[in-house]
Amino acid sequence: MARNGSCCPPMDLLRSEEMNLVQLIVPVESAHDSISYLGQLGLLQFKDLNADKSPFQRTYANQVKRCGEMSRKLRFFREQMIKAGLSPSTKSALRPDIELDDLEIKLGELEAELVEINANNEKLQRSHSELQEFKLVLQKAGSFFSLARSDAAAHQREIEETSYVGEGSMDSPLLLEQEMLTEPSKQARLGFISGLVPKAKAIQFERILFRATRGNMFLKQSAVEQPVTDPVSGEKVEKIVFVIFYSGERARTKVMKICEVFGANRYPFPEEFSKQRKMIGEVSGRLAELQSTVDAGIRHRDNVLTTIGYQFEQWNLLVRTEKAVYNTLNMLSIDVTRKCLVAEGWCPVFAKNQVQDALHRATVDSNSQVGTIFQVLYTKEAPPTYFRTNKFTTAFQEIVDAYGVAKYQEANPGVFTIVTFPFLFAVMFGDWGHGICLLLASLWLIFRERKLGSQKLGDIMEMAFGGRYVIFMMAIFSIYCGLIYNEFFSVPFNIFGPSAYACRDSSCRDAYSTGLIKVREAYPFGVDPVWHGSRTELPFLNSLKMKLSILLGVTQMNLGIIMSYFNANFFHNPLNIWYQFVPQIIFLNSLFGYLSLLIIIKWCTGSQADLYHVMIYMFLSPTDELGENKLFWGQRNVQMMLLLLALVAVPWMLLPRPLLLKRQHDQRLQGRAYGILASSDADSFDMDHDLDSEHEEFDFSEIFVHQMIHTIEFVLGAVSNTASYLRLWALSLAHAELSTVFYEKVLLLAWGYNNIFILIIGFIVFAFATIGVLLVMETLSAFLHALRLHWVEFQNKFYEGDGYKFQPFSFAFLVDEDD
Repeated sequence: MARNGSCCPPMDLLRSEEMNLVQLIVPVESAHDSISYLGQLGLLQFKDLNADKSPFQRTYANQVKRCGEMSRKLRFFREQMIKAGLSPSTKSALRPDIELDDLEIKLGELEAELVEINANNEKLQRSHSELQEFKLVLQKAGSFFSLARSDAAAHQREIEETSYVGEGSMDSPLLLEQEMLTEPSKQARLGFISGLVPKAKAIQFERILFRATRGNMFLKQSAVEQPVTDPVSGEKVEKIVFVIFYSGERARTKVMKICEVFGANRYPFPEEFSKQRKMIGEVSGRLAELQSTVDAGIRHRDNVLTTIGYQFEQWNLLVRTEKAVYNTLNMLSIDVTRKCLVAEGWCPVFAKNQVQDALHRATVDSNSQVGTIFQVLYTKEAPPTYFRTNKFTTAFQEIVDAYGVAKYQEANPGVFTIVTFPFLFAVMFGDWGHGICLLLASLWLIFRERKLGSQKLGDIMEMAFGGRYVIFMMAIFSIYCGLIYNEFFSVPFNIFGPSAYACRDSSCRDAYSTGLIKVREAYPFGVDPVWHGSRTELPFLNSLKMKLSILLGVTQMNLGIIMSYFNANFFHNPLNIWYQFVPQIIFLNSLFGYLSLLIIIKWCTGSQADLYHVMIYMFLSPTDELGENKLFWGQRNVQMMLLLLALVAVPWMLLPRPLLLKRQHDQRLQGRAYGILASSDADSFDMDHDLDSEHEEFDFSEIFVHQMIHTIEFVLGAVSNTASYLRLWALSLAHAELSTVFYEKVLLLAWGYNNIFILIIGFIVFAFATIGVLLVMETLSAFLHALRLHWVEFQNKFYEGDGYKFQPFSFAFLVDEDD
């Protein structure tokens, strides 16, 4: 969007853009093009005129359903591409030269082709997996039987040798002769079943077989070295080959059922060795044929997916834009003649000409005989809030919007947040060494924003990238405050000249106690480096940072109250000016504004007055003499006058505004009552109804209670909010002390050992502690505290934040929908 063109005034963050409620009467033949062009423009927020209808009762429900079905097919294509290791073309998604109806047919054909290819591939893969398992069974079970034959032959030879050598001995079997003479037809034959079972179920499988057959079975098994593809699930599974020998038909039935329960795949196995070798050869040949067929199918599938991927983004963009257009058309009400559609929506004043131009182009391109009627409606409905931001100001505006969206044309805290937020952060984080580290990180994000913006980042990285300009400003102000504090990783430097102090004697024995004397003008910028390491460092910096926190807090709270004046003046509300702004500014400055003045006077005069004593006895004994705590002439009288003003400001805030609102309401009712006399009966009835409803809306007790709560909240908040700003002092002190501890107790301690190995370890520990604690945790802590100071202490003085965002219909905001 042009920023400096004649159509767009320069960006103004203080007040939101002026809005108009507009009505469009669009002919049916140009409705689609009109909404499409307005989506490209992105400056009109449509109102839903069919809120009482379900999605299925709307005019364009079938078109939305068609787009949803095409979105499903596109998601199916994306899943298939991801599974195949392919990715859509990365070229910019331009609107394709294809109509929606033609695209619907093409997507249907491609889906049917892909489904058929996948089904054939699944069948082939299953057959390949079954043959692979069959081959393993033939190999493993064949080794079982060959080993058994060799054992049986060896056993037979042993028996024969024993029968000749040991005939008549005590060790020879008594029934050997009968056993040898037994006919083969009378010997019991054993059946067997072979197959594969998952290795994880092997132990249970064997136990159940043993129990079911009561031990009348023999199980031989061998583990497969590599995981095999299961024909049913298609996943790689570790399996074992088994051969189960049994006797009898009942045992066979039990074994078959157990195999089914455990998911064991059974395969036939010939007993004859020649048939085994022949079957292994046949299976190997079929495996090679199937593998070539599967590879050809995968290549064909990849070619189809590559063709889809080349145009996937264009098709996806077309489907999403068309679905958004029809969803928006469903928000329009159709005229009784069914020849035109009526739309209502919010449009920025500066964009009216652009909207009319887009509607005119849609009329011409659709060859409509009648143009779209564009007219402004007048309404009392609150318009949406729209701030035109850029990539720099967006993050600061989001900080404000996270608290609440500004009411229409309410003063926007985002203008001040651009400066005050990073500055208050830096007051707590002030160290120009740490600031440089933050600056380098933010510059890396800024210089790579084009590349990073097009990538999918993690949640934390996405948050840091979105706030890169906030981090940049925080780093700049941290360097500034670090120079004021004169801290570089807690080490002071004489950057702006020599120290104003020197040792009293040449030995400098008392350099860190009382042996320093001032020999030249004050250090030109920031804290004199001589304070660091002295005995009075902590009391001095405590006093400085605490008083600085109060000054900053009172200044920002005064800014908030002043902004309430600009709000009241802009909305022509004199009651808020005279009975909220004036007493609030008097109350705050009578107490804490006066405290800030005393701090500045004490700094300028070098007085030793105790400000705690002054403020406490200002309330307890306002008429007592101040003595050594007196800072200027007439101070007691000034304090009594300020205390009186503060006391008067409380009822000033509480009483007049509710009473004047009631008086205005009574006068309004009286004026309307006189108007009823001159009206007709029907008008009289309507007027009475409006009068009664308005009378019910105004409740004096509710207004008074609300004002009382507001007054109590402000009076107590003036104290608590000022105390809340002391977090600036506390976190600044904590940051400086942590930095000092890491520097002195880690880095300097390692340096003192004069050992390179210990020095390297010490530097690594110092680096990790600095990054992890000071640059990550302390940054987050200071960020959250600065956020609280803006949301609570600053914005509650003037910011209502009960508006709603301007959300125009724009193709730029489209995202993939997971229906």
